[in-house]
Amino acid sequence: MTNLWTKSRYVPYKGIDVTKISKKEALNPSDKNYQKLLENVISQIGSAKLRIARSATREQMALYWWLGKHIADSQDKFGWGKSVVERISLDLKKALPDAIYGFSVQNLWYMRQFYLEYKDIQNLQRLVGEIPWGQNLIIMSKVKDLKAREFYIQATIQMGWTRDVLNMQINSQTYERQILSEKQHNFDKAL
Repeated sequence: MTNLWTKSRYVPYKGIDVTKISKKEALNPSDKNYQKLLENVISQIGSAKLRIARSATREQMALYWWLGKHIADSQDKFGWGKSVVERISLDLKKALPDAIYGFSVQNLWYMRQFYLEYKDIQNLQRLVGEIPWGQNLIIMSKVKDLKAREFYIQATIQMGWTRDVLNMQINSQTYERQILSEKQHNFDKAL
């Protein structure tokens, strides 16, 4: 395969002799076959972007889980208090100056809480890795019931809720209303 990347810069048609490509017909951008090709290309790009974002989210959640676990385990094993979190934050900022966010003292405490809250709940461990950190923080801070947490996590995954939408859904007690509506009628059973 011809390398199209040279010194991190794209070089169009490098290694391809475009004079040998036959020009049977001029392209009409409104041609239905071209439109179908364009739609497919756009669809594939959108799908790839979504897969990349989901993969990045899973990796970020795995890292935050790992950090939370190691902070909690080290505190237990060595008897360290809160100073370890403050020191890790300071040292990470020095070691990784390009990491502009994510390793503040507060965020490291959240990572520890994240691990401790879900370490014994197998079904939620997998699910929390599928949603962004901000949504995880909202659910951890506002929703204490495990079934309600699962509901909001699943809904966030399925419907792509942003933090604002998730906040609105929690504040309007969507889970409680859903459970109540399921209990209020037996229409399906009566049929």
